Amino acid sequence: MKYLYIFLIIIPLLAACAAPRPTAADAPDMPIPHTLTVFAAASLTGAFGEVGKAFEAAHPGLTVRFSFAGSQALRTQIEQGAAADVFASANTKEMSALQDGKLVISSGVKLFVANQLVVTLPAQNPGGLSTLADLAKPGLKLVLAAKDVPVGGYALQVLDKLEKEQGAGFKAKVLANVVSYENDVKQVVTKVQLGEADAGIVYATDAAAVPGLLRIEIPGADNVIAQYPIAPLSGAKDPALAQAFVDYVLSPGGQAILQKWGFLPVK
Repeated sequence: MKYLYIFLIIIPLLAACAAPRPTAADAPDMPIPHTLTVFAAASLTGAFGEVGKAFEAAHPGLTVRFSFAGSQALRTQIEQGAAADVFASANTKEMSALQDGKLVISSGVKLFVANQLVVTLPAQNPGGLSTLADLAKPGLKLVLAAKDVPVGGYALQVLDKLEKEQGAGFKAKVLANVVSYENDVKQVVTKVQLGEADAGIVYATDAAAVPGLLRIEIPGADNVIAQYPIAPLSGAKDPALAQAFVDYVLSPGGQAILQKWGFLPVK
């Protein structure tokens, strides 16, 4: 009787172990887990995080994985063979380089948002800045992104424009106050937020994303409008899915999210 009891327990267990696992063919409505990898400019971190969640919700089983950094760093990674499906840059220069290398689908390159620059200050404003002319005050601690980072290049363009108003030597005086050049816009904002700098020149969206930071607006005539392109990569694992993500970013829903985060529509 004891052996019969053991036998009755073992048989169902063996049958369970031998049972084949369900496949997509057995359950055609079951979502198959997969991943879409998006390389995106650091300034897109918050907005694309929300865009990614909305895109996942429309594609059950999908995980959108982001890599955020300076556009120039991401372009280099792609050129060196990093696996990704979509690239979103904060300038056209990095996208053009990938187009030249046939690493993005050129016909799929689209401008999707724009941005502009502001001067951001710590909440306590230890440098006592109130105008753009104050950027040249001796002893000021200024932080910029490196010139090969899109926002760093844009900041230098702004200083070129301001020099025409402020007089010869203004740009040199401002640059003499730079205490560090950072690898992306988020690092500039962090140094200002921590009080390690009296000011930084960043995208308006990044300044607005940190509560408590002060800002000095840059007039339109002196500002630079940053144009952001996006495209599927030639080596995307699922080209149709990569294109679908680009299409969503360009759609009214995607654009509404981006504009909620302060980005400007492309004109």
